[in-house]
Amino acid sequence: MINKSGLSGLVKNLSSVSSNQNNFPTNSLSSIKFLSARVKDIILDENHPLFSELGEWNSIGIIIYETENLSSSDTSFAKPFYPQEKNFPLVNELVVLLELPNSRIGNDISSKNYYYINSISLWNHPHHNAYPNPLNNNLPPSQQQDYQQVEGGLVRRVTDSSTEIDLNSPSNPSQNTFIERSNIHPILPFAGDVLYEGRWGNSLRFGSTAKSNSEYKNNWSEVGQNGDPIVILRNGQSPNISQEGWIPITENINQDLSSIYLTSTQKLPINNSWNNKFNVFSPSSRPISLSTFSSPQILLNSDRVVLNAKTDSILISGEKSFNVSVGEYTNVNSKNLYIDSQNVRLGNQNATEPLLLGNTTIELFNQLLQTLNNLVSVLETDQIYPGGVPAPNTPLNLVASNTKQIINNIQSQLETTKSKISKTV
Repeated sequence: MINKSGLSGLVKNLSSVSSNQNNFPTNSLSSIKFLSARVKDIILDENHPLFSELGEWNSIGIIIYETENLSSSDTSFAKPFYPQEKNFPLVNELVVLLELPNSRIGNDISSKNYYYINSISLWNHPHHNAYPNPLNNNLPPSQQQDYQQVEGGLVRRVTDSSTEIDLNSPSNPSQNTFIERSNIHPILPFAGDVLYEGRWGNSLRFGSTAKSNSEYKNNWSEVGQNGDPIVILRNGQSPNISQEGWIPITENINQDLSSIYLTSTQKLPINNSWNNKFNVFSPSSRPISLSTFSSPQILLNSDRVVLNAKTDSILISGEKSFNVSVGEYTNVNSKNLYIDSQNVRLGNQNATEPLLLGNTTIELFNQLLQTLNNLVSVLETDQIYPGGVPAPNTPLNLVASNTKQIINNIQSQLETTKSKISKTV
């Protein structure tokens, strides 16, 4: 089932209310009262002075607003329209209000409240769309220029990194965490894209291969056909981005802070020398490098990637190969480590020396040492017969005695040379 949002979804939902259900009249777009308003305050936590009065935790997201009658000091309250989607406005942003039934509808069908939908895209920018009340504007001249018409269009261009605009609650310091940044860029759309943008350079693009002739091209459309799907989840634009925050940008897999790409035919130009180190593979089984692969793939890219299974397993499987390439160390910590393979090579793919079976080798070695021990035991008492009289063969006896001692020492230590951890078959 498609979840419609926006005014079209609102009108359809309201129009579906039957006129014979609880004698509630059929709604239409003409019966809905629309109103624009400026946000003066918003409740975001329990420290707001109106938290208890307006319903405690049910008051989260309620705004205090002033109407378009800017000279009026009258204010009132409005709730968020969407219960599942949270997109709370900032102070001094403008919102659209709709007058609709409230929770007292069971007793009085005419009982209504105002609900607000998303902020009006005054500056068409994801960071904020605030415009202070011009009748109560105490901004410095440099900031006032930011809110004037620029080059014939309403474009807000902050060039001095100033943050004097009041975007936070005037009555609750604990929730005042929004600091305006001048270098937050919107992302550039391409035909057919569906975009979701946060206020801080985080975004979700449901896009496609788009071989645009624009100066601001994307870097995933070198191969494939226009319309081949791609999904890009990005958290944080490049810290080296320009300060001209009004200029759109495209995602950059090498510079964005963290990102996930789900591709179809796209080739991703990722720069990481260790990702293409496939020396352990034979030429026939070597994977295609990340920067040239153009079949469906999922790519996670960040300074650190953590996979954590809280109660069960992490399962990784692949039809061809599993490769781990790191710049320094590979560490495996486990109570039990099992490797099931018909061909294990240590060092590189050209390793030819087979490993020895520990128990079998030690058993054979023991047999050899015992045979030597029997031989030197005889040689320890060997005699010579100078002039026909028996006498000890002293040099041979000493060598045999020393050899026997060495054999006994080796035999006593053989069991300790076996690994108690590593096993092979």
